[in-house]
Amino acid sequence: MTLPALNVETVGREMYSLAENLFPICRSMTGAGVRETLVRLQEHVPLEIHEVPTGTKVFDWEIPKEWNIRDAFIKGSNGRRILDFRQSNLHVVSGSVPINETMHWSRLKDHLHTLPEQPDLIPYRTCFHDEGWGFSLPHVLFEALQAAGDNAYEVCIDSSWQDGSLTYGEVFLPGESDDEVLLTTHVCHPSLANDNLSGIAVATYLAQWLAKIPRRYSYRVIYIPATIGAITWLSLNQNRVDKIKHGLVLALLGDAGCSTYRKCRREDAEINRVVSHVLAHAGADFRVSRFEPFGYDQRQFCSPGFDLPIGCLMRSPDGGFSEYHTSADNLQFIHPDYLADSLRKCVEIVKVLEGNRTYINQNPRCEPRLGKRGLYRAFGCDEDQIRLQQAVLWVLNLSDGEYSLLDIAVRSESSFGEIRRAADTLVSCGLLEEKLPGDKCQKSNNVAP
Repeated sequence: MTLPALNVETVGREMYSLAENLFPICRSMTGAGVRETLVRLQEHVPLEIHEVPTGTKVFDWEIPKEWNIRDAFIKGSNGRRILDFRQSNLHVVSGSVPINETMHWSRLKDHLHTLPEQPDLIPYRTCFHDEGWGFSLPHVLFEALQAAGDNAYEVCIDSSWQDGSLTYGEVFLPGESDDEVLLTTHVCHPSLANDNLSGIAVATYLAQWLAKIPRRYSYRVIYIPATIGAITWLSLNQNRVDKIKHGLVLALLGDAGCSTYRKCRREDAEINRVVSHVLAHAGADFRVSRFEPFGYDQRQFCSPGFDLPIGCLMRSPDGGFSEYHTSADNLQFIHPDYLADSLRKCVEIVKVLEGNRTYINQNPRCEPRLGKRGLYRAFGCDEDQIRLQQAVLWVLNLSDGEYSLLDIAVRSESSFGEIRRAADTLVSCGLLEEKLPGDKCQKSNNVAP
């Protein structure tokens, strides 16, 4: 089966352009920013937008009121904006209640957030659960204001908390089977490029590629607010989660760090083995870490009541780079090449999931004669002939109905592509047959009576 190739250089630029387009939007857990982001994504993928009303019970949680913001600033006595939401939406603590007052520095300073260890950066902060308000600013500006004394400032946050809905998006691509691969990315952060416009861009272009290929599995791509979005989706889709056989949380995929995979809760899950194998054969440094019940939304999908086989694919992990949750996570921090590399690895993961089969050798007593079947000619050019011949012998030897192609690739230390190519060749000449569900192993085939 020939799958469409990725033009890595072109697709990297296109993903970066999508991140540029979405960067100015002030996204939050709920509200117009998420809605506008999803509407723009509909220009790229067949995305269905869902609205879940405020107050809806989702397990131990409920959908919160909708938060929206129109403007915010701090003005000095000369009427000029010292801090301006229109210059950076990180300046306002997400979830801040509305305020419009004049107050002195002695009161204002308790509502300001900085990073003394990174004095030129604006931190990303939230206050969704305490009905508070605040601003974030570089520590150097905080020190300058502090040095100016107990001056009066006009403080305005033009925001609202009111009944509305939680918004999420979903792309469904049916396959030959009802079994599903779930891909999920979070859409709740404001102007942060790596966290998580990179995940949104990779998920979107992966969905585009998936739409072009023949699919054994069905694929579901969901764009959700972190934590409450995953909880909501699981609560509303309890009748279909048993169809999910594999999955990935996609986040932090545009920076220069090496690829990192955080395993799902099931240590022996196929997705853990597939991602580890793909990264090991990608020709670059990588990390695979154990499951942890914190971090991104794999902790919801892997909660014991679901225990879904869903891991998390990243580059530099959450909290693992100094730009994390600051204004330095901007469009200069991500790069088209790294976005394209992350997408390429996602495509390779899909290829393994789609291509992994278990076969039964139809000529198991000693090696069959490959030459008379024309197999040597099928291997291609001289430089890869020996390697592919070895792959054929590995496949023949281990195809007893117990080992999948991924098992064979791992054991032989070959790439999955080589093993799959060898298997396809052997199937074409009748030396292999696929083991179907319910089939028993047939290690005694062709044994003389």
